[in-house]
Amino acid sequence: MEDVPLPVLFEQARKIHSTATESGVDQELVRKGCEALKICEDMVSKLGLFSANETKDDISTTNLKYLLVPFYIAELTEKIAQSDRILILKASQAKLKEFISFCEAMELVPEEELETSIQGGSNSLVDRRAQKIARFKRQRAAESKLLEIKERKERRGRSSKAAALSTPVEAGEEDVLDDDVEEEREAWFTAISLAICKAFDLLEMLKKEEEILSAIKEKQSKDGDKEFSQDVLDDRTKRAEAWHRDAAVRARYTKPAEPITCATFAQDVLEGRVKVSQAHDHKHQPMIFGPASLVGRSLTSERERMAAQVFQPSFRLPTMSIEEAGLKEMEMMNKWQERNAKMMEESNSSWYKDNSKQRPSEEDDEDDDAAQDKARAWDDWKDDNPRGAGNKKLTPCG
Repeated sequence: MEDVPLPVLFEQARKIHSTATESGVDQELVRKGCEALKICEDMVSKLGLFSANETKDDISTTNLKYLLVPFYIAELTEKIAQSDRILILKASQAKLKEFISFCEAMELVPEEELETSIQGGSNSLVDRRAQKIARFKRQRAAESKLLEIKERKERRGRSSKAAALSTPVEAGEEDVLDDDVEEEREAWFTAISLAICKAFDLLEMLKKEEEILSAIKEKQSKDGDKEFSQDVLDDRTKRAEAWHRDAAVRARYTKPAEPITCATFAQDVLEGRVKVSQAHDHKHQPMIFGPASLVGRSLTSERERMAAQVFQPSFRLPTMSIEEAGLKEMEMMNKWQERNAKMMEESNSSWYKDNSKQRPSEEDDEDDDAAQDKARAWDDWKDDNPRGAGNKKLTPCG
C-alpha cells in the first residue's frame, strides 16, 4: 500500500469503510481498512497538508477529504474483535477526540456542541434530550443535503452528456468547472459536519461501554471469580518479553514522521510519481534545452549550432537573476548619488561663487553707453527714412 498514491489509497480505504459500515463486519476487511487509513494518516502528516494556523477557508478543496481520516480510523477500530475490548475502546476514543479537536480548531464544530463540551456535559435529562434532538436534526439535514448534491450532480452529468452529443463545446465550460469545484467543496463540508455529529454520538456510546466493562472487570477482580493461574502468568510474561524484544522494530513506526519540506517532492508524492519512503535531498536537476550531447560544449560547426537551436523555448530567457538585477540597480543608484553629491559640492565651493560674482562695474557702464549710442543712431535713421520711403513706384497709385 505504501506505493499507492494518496488519493487512490484514500478512495480504497473509504470504500472499505462504507462497506464495513453498511454490511456485516468482516474482520479481515476491517483490519485492511485500518492499515490503509493509518498509511493515509502517515502520508498526510509527512506532506503537511494541514496546519494549526489555517482555517477551513484556507484548506484546498482537494485536501478537505483527508480531514475525515481520523474519524474513519475510529469507526473501523471500534469494529475490531479483540479479547481486551477496553483497549479497543480507548484507541477509538483517542481518534475521535483527535478528530473533534482538529475540527474545533478549523471552526467546523457547532457552537452548541462547544458550549456543552466547555461546561463538561449537561447533567439533567431534559438538557441531554434536547441536545440529542438538535444533533439528530443536524445529522438528518446533512444526510438530505448530501443526497441532494448527489442527485444534482447526476442530473448535470446526464444533461452535459446529452449536450455534448448534440452541440459542440462552448466557451462557458469554465463556469461549469467552477460550479463543480464549489459543489464538491460544499459536499465535503457537509460530509465533515455529518461525521462530527456521528463522532459525538459514538464517543458517548464508547464512554458508556467502557464504564460498564470497567465496572464488570472491577467486580470480578473483587469477587475473585477470575483466578490467575500459573499458565496465565506465564503467558503474560512471554508477551511482555516479546514486546521488549520487538521494541526496536516498532520504534521505526513510533517515531514522529519527518516532514517533507520540498514542494516539488511533495507534488511528486501526491501525483504518484515517487514514494513517500524514497530518500530525497531537495536537489532537482535544472531544465536543459537541446540534445544532451550538445549541452556544455562549444558549437564548432553550423550543423551543431542549428541542432542546438531546435529545442529552444518560444520566449526569451532571462539574462540575469532577480538578485543580480537588484545589485546592478543598487550600483547605478550609488553612482548617481555620488555624482549628485559631487555636483552639490562643486556648486557650494568658493571658486564657483567668485566666478558668478566677477562682473566689474566699468564693463557694465561701457556696455550701457554702447547700447545707448546704438539706439540713438537707429532713431535718427528712422527719422531720415520713414516707413515706405523709396518704394513709391511699386505701389499701384505711384
